[in-house]
Amino acid sequence: MKRALITAMAIFALVGCSTTPDASPVLTIEGGQIQGAESEVKGVTVFKGIPYAAPPIGDLRWKEPQPVVPWEGVKVADKYGHPGYQVPHYPGGYTTEWGYGQEPAYSEDCLYLNVWTKAPGKTDAKLPVAVFIHGGGLREGWAFEPEFEGSEWGAKDVVLVTINYRLGMFGFFSHPDLIAENEHSSSGNYGIMDQIHALKWVKNNIAQFGGDPDNVMIFGQSGGGRSVRTLAGSPLAKGLFHKAVIMSASGLDPENATPAPTLEAQSENYKKIMDWAGLTDLDKMRSASTAEIFAITDIYNRVHGLRPAGIFAPVIDGYVCTTSIEDAAATGELADVPYMIGCTRDDRGNIKATIEAFCLSREEHGGKAYAYQFARPLPTDGRPGVLEGAFHSSDLWFVFKSLKNCWRPWTQGDWDLSEKMLTAWTNFAKYGEPGIGWEPYTAANPEYMVFKLDGDDNEASAMGEPVPTPRP
Repeated sequence: MKRALITAMAIFALVGCSTTPDASPVLTIEGGQIQGAESEVKGVTVFKGIPYAAPPIGDLRWKEPQPVVPWEGVKVADKYGHPGYQVPHYPGGYTTEWGYGQEPAYSEDCLYLNVWTKAPGKTDAKLPVAVFIHGGGLREGWAFEPEFEGSEWGAKDVVLVTINYRLGMFGFFSHPDLIAENEHSSSGNYGIMDQIHALKWVKNNIAQFGGDPDNVMIFGQSGGGRSVRTLAGSPLAKGLFHKAVIMSASGLDPENATPAPTLEAQSENYKKIMDWAGLTDLDKMRSASTAEIFAITDIYNRVHGLRPAGIFAPVIDGYVCTTSIEDAAATGELADVPYMIGCTRDDRGNIKATIEAFCLSREEHGGKAYAYQFARPLPTDGRPGVLEGAFHSSDLWFVFKSLKNCWRPWTQGDWDLSEKMLTAWTNFAKYGEPGIGWEPYTAANPEYMVFKLDGDDNEASAMGEPVPTPRP
């Protein structure tokens, strides 16, 4: 009797230690084996901090991304990877909105991505894939800000990927010596090359997460939207994505846009900075500390009265970027995929004309583009000094249905609007069409989908003219 009891208890203990049906399976990807964890939504698994390239540090600073460094054993992917090195954030409008103040540690070792999926290990699931590129003027931001939490995308049967990439001086630095050492006589687009490398990683590995490598949507906002525009015109990204969404992209305002810098001009500009700091060759530049490189550019910009945002941009180098996005759109060289493009009502600058020109250009070349405006002024609770209106980036809470991560007093109408926007974006990832009664912008039908609430705070999105920005 005692032996039978011991045997039964042993069996029970073994069963208790075995993998449960809800546990994430162990996947084999580039670099080794990996296991995720349950996300904020039951049934959706998240894999955090997956390395998609070797750390771009030391001799790899300012070089194309290299293959990931293999690891031993099973990597438990339950912690996000470092964001790219950037300026610290301080209290104020945007920092209050996005909850800055508890930022993760920044690092040059930043080439990590995150995946949310309902089908880990199911290689025959072939779920559509969406790759999100965060904004921040190509000089700040990261892939796991609270507004980007991706569980709701996974719940909609889309495999969502968010990526970190090199920023600022580490992602967009050009120099004659770098051009001389590069086999393509190029430098300056390292952040864009990181994004392309991440898309190649998706192509090679996403089936392990239940995704379809032949059904990939890219989307990005602000600087991330500018990245999407750049990828759409890059020959190196050809075939790596099949739909694209451009959200409030920097550089779309025709009144404030600056031409894409040439490689020669950009590299000479940066050479002046390095020479001024005494870093006159690559050995010195690569051996300088992260903080030193970052401080040099900041001090130089302050001394010379330059805006940091003004020098961090993709450069036409003949390799990653062969022409401007405007020229690519006009000549039909843009990636021939469906597009969504839009902005918020109170976005910075006047980008309406550029959005409409982009859509008409796509129609002229036999493609489709869907225009939108987010026109919901965000609710406030009366606290002073917070952002008001349908400001730049305010639509992100809705596209990711991450309202619960924000302090604002949302109404039921906000939740309904968020569900509609999430449905449209995930439909586009699945089918190349957003549904919800949203038609392409054409010469015969020059209308936007306007996402808004009515006077009673009920969801009331409809096709029509954009809502004008109120003027004081």
